[in-house]
Amino acid sequence: MVVFLKVLLVIFSLGMITVVLLQRGKSAGLSGAITGGAEHLFGKQKARGLDLFLQRLTIGLAVGFFVLSLVVAYVVKTS
Repeated sequence: MVVFLKVLLVIFSLGMITVVLLQRGKSAGLSGAITGGAEHLFGKQKARGLDLFLQRLTIGLAVGFFVLSLVVAYVVKTS
């Protein structure tokens, strides 16, 4: 059981790392300021849906990772 929980914890952590790296940065310095104005003017709706999905997935994975970390710590301490 402990091994299964630890493997699940590693999967959650790798998933969270992947999802965070896939997200777009909010500010990209000077180049982001220049191109960001064009995106606001012409709109970029397709990327917004993906960003929202990745943001919600990150929150879910983070909560799962936190809870799973507490469960693994409790199980390892009691065994």
